[in-house]
Amino acid sequence: MGRPRTNDAAVKERLVACATEMFATRPQESVTVRALATAAGTSTAAVYTLFQGKDGLVREVRDRAVAGLFQDVTAVPTSEVAVEDLYALAAAYRRWGREHRHLYTVLFGGAQSFDPSGRVGDHDPVRPLLAAIDRAVADHTLAGDATLIAVSLWVALHGLVTLELAGALDGTAAETAFRSTIHAVLRGWAPP
Repeated sequence: MGRPRTNDAAVKERLVACATEMFATRPQESVTVRALATAAGTSTAAVYTLFQGKDGLVREVRDRAVAGLFQDVTAVPTSEVAVEDLYALAAAYRRWGREHRHLYTVLFGGAQSFDPSGRVGDHDPVRPLLAAIDRAVADHTLAGDATLIAVSLWVALHGLVTLELAGALDGTAAETAFRSTIHAVLRGWAPP
């Protein structure tokens, strides 16, 4: 009779949950395999068996964050007005960040590098944003390079969400900053 399997789906989920919290609240270099295993109530061997090490666990956490953000932004319905869709996508991004603060921090807080100008994959959360920008450029609501528009919108939105998660913006101030900033960025790309 073989040994019972101890590194099962439950252990995997505990490791992902602990890693998500630890990577979001501590410098990545301070999060060791031993600390992860201890927090999850398992052995260091589980990290290697299930994820081939710490880097694999970081990838798993990041992949889940990307998948969750993609799911939320692709759930935003498309309307006839591309600029309204861009605002709705920004609102979905903000909502996801606020509801998944640890995943947001892991995704955009340095645990894994992020290149906003890299290749867009099929399940990349930026895909719906670029599609709405392309529509807005085609109908002459916005003018400019779609990638530059997307990066400028993301930079403003990321700054807002980061400040909000840090507690620097809250309540009415956060709502006002969100609305005015997103509208200002979109107006900035309007044709002359």
